[in-house]
Amino acid sequence: MQRIILSLLILLNVLTAIAQPTFDTAYVREHYTKYEYMIPMRDGIKLFTAVYTPKDTSKLYPFMMERTCYSVAPYGEDKYPRSLGPSSEFMKEGFIFVYQDVRGKHHSEGSWTEITPIIENKKGTQHDESSDTYDAVDWLIKNIPHNNGKVGVWGFLIPDFLPQMLR
Repeated sequence: MQRIILSLLILLNVLTAIAQPTFDTAYVREHYTKYEYMIPMRDGIKLFTAVYTPKDTSKLYPFMMERTCYSVAPYGEDKYPRSLGPSSEFMKEGFIFVYQDVRGKHHSEGSWTEITPIIENKKGTQHDESSDTYDAVDWLIKNIPHNNGKVGVWGFLIPDFLPQMLR
């Protein structure tokens, strides 16, 4: 049963990717400006974060954020991906897109732990995935202009984690 569910999820991701209209880096570059930051967490570790802001600054935008252990490449403020967000509709609608390498992966500092356990009642500099997300969102809202203070988070499950969820 677990393999069937995993296979269906993979098939759904493939079909979704095929159904999306194709954009290229020229479209993204024309409509967005890319910035790269090392965002500090409560324990002093810095997480690599790529932020794509709409060039139209006449209004405020919500954030769409993806935190991943799989890499937020392409790296470099002059390097742009073919598309942004979970679908082309988001890219056309206008969001501030945020991609973050999680703790200890790729360009982020610290040590990575797969499926980091939640720490109840954190004290001081104790951290887990939820506090890293909180710290990043807090920093983004305070430091990225033209945002409306709203944040949506999207992304994919770690494949090794799915069987544990289905138990």
